Amino acid sequence: MRVVLVPGPSGAARAVVDGAAVDVPDLVAWVRRVERESAPRWVVPSVEEVYPALLRAGVRVARCHDLTLTEGILLAFEERPGRPRNVEAAWARARGQAEPEDPRPTARGDQPVLFEAERRAVPVERVAAVLADQEARIAAAARPDLLRLLVAAESAGGLAAAEMTHFGLPWHADVHTDLLTSMLGPRPAPGARPAKLAVLASAISAAFRGKPVNPDHPPSIVKAFAREGIEVESARAWVLKRVDHPAVAPLLEYKELARIWVAHGWSWLDSWVDGGRFRPDYVVGGVVSGRWATRGGAALQLPKVLRTAVRADPGWSLVVADASQLEPRVLGALSGDRRFAEVAAGTDLYAGLAADAFGGDRDRAKVAMLSAMYGGTAGEAGALLAVLRKRFPVAVEYVEQAARAGEAGRVVRSRLGRTSPPPSEAWHERVSAEGDERVERRARQAAREWGRFTRNFVVQASAADWALTTLAALRRRLLPHPAQIVFFQHDEVIVHCPTDLAPHVATEITAAAEEASHLVFAGTPVQFPLHATTVTSYADAK
Repeated sequence: MRVVLVPGPSGAARAVVDGAAVDVPDLVAWVRRVERESAPRWVVPSVEEVYPALLRAGVRVARCHDLTLTEGILLAFEERPGRPRNVEAAWARARGQAEPEDPRPTARGDQPVLFEAERRAVPVERVAAVLADQEARIAAAARPDLLRLLVAAESAGGLAAAEMTHFGLPWHADVHTDLLTSMLGPRPAPGARPAKLAVLASAISAAFRGKPVNPDHPPSIVKAFAREGIEVESARAWVLKRVDHPAVAPLLEYKELARIWVAHGWSWLDSWVDGGRFRPDYVVGGVVSGRWATRGGAALQLPKVLRTAVRADPGWSLVVADASQLEPRVLGALSGDRRFAEVAAGTDLYAGLAADAFGGDRDRAKVAMLSAMYGGTAGEAGALLAVLRKRFPVAVEYVEQAARAGEAGRVVRSRLGRTSPPPSEAWHERVSAEGDERVERRARQAAREWGRFTRNFVVQASAADWALTTLAALRRRLLPHPAQIVFFQHDEVIVHCPTDLAPHVATEITAAAEEASHLVFAGTPVQFPLHATTVTSYADAK
């Protein structure tokens, strides 16, 4: 059963049930009742706009079809990325009319309301028409079954993202504050450096013979080394680590601590942690490969040192699971390279490759694998990739075919159909330019760079397919239980649950990964282990 739902002002709504339009005076009560009685697939203009208000009212739903997320997938599939994805735009586009721009995302700090009255409600008939149009476009694909799975997983991801923001990641502000104080000193006055950074800044200047150097300004660092007769191409940490100079050690320490202060310091705590919860705004499919992003909060770049602040509530636990060596395994499943699957059957894929092709040298096996997926050939990477190509020609040919497609300006697709963006007009002009050797060299370089992008896209986007499908399966399995998915990124998930439920959650995580493997890579012998650990603190999971 499907129900088309469009929220209106004052908590009301319009719906289409079994083809008939219905006026809904009390949306929350009606959705609660229909979900309990029928558990339909709710068709909504945007989960991000509709679901948070339902969650605040204590209503959760099992399934949905997010028209905005689906439109984004289909526009990319049809090589029309960047067009407005909202329902009004989709309706107008199908009729050759002007497409209204997408509304701006709701900013943190905006006053929450039950449903936004200032945004004009889309006529429910238009929503139903957009659904029919999307279904027809999906049916016309070469593999509509896979594209339908992607759309369903993306929509489930929208529900999960809203729930993750609603539940929040358990966060102990006192632990975080103590960490900041121990690393940086007391909280500084606005505009001032923390005490530890001030000491390091003085040490840096002293190492440069007392001449003032601003460690927050990369050009100042480069100039300081130049005055010492040392040329550095940038002030990045990996560059400085190769330099023999007394300023390097305090500079590297300063960079590490300053990054924590700026990205996850006291101001971050004030802005993002409330009531013992960190509630970032997740952006489903925020990266072209399908990986998620966030609007502020840096939720997907949490420093390991701060993970100790992520702690379960009393009587509850965190079940943390991460996929081991996901992308190489995805390549094995994508390519259908049976020999690769056999060699990589163990828990440590790189060790298996090393034993088979690299004399037991795990590091060289890893370099070869990364070179295959990212196109690196510098140093010994090219020679190691040649070994990998000889032993596993089917797997390597899969990514090299994707690279050739990119070099020719064609798009590539993930396992389920997520599509890479086409190169720009400027790229086409550059690769087709004729002239001297310098111009032609630039053309070849541009083609190779885009080929490296498409080479990696097929693997990374297919890994995102698997991870998103796993998340959707896990969410469905946990829905009847008091277990909350509170964190997700491309290869990791955290569930907050009562401690006595943790063994069941761990079992369901394993089952969800197996279900996703069957759905996304049916028939593959490649294993996708998702290791679950039950802890009180996130720091103990690593």
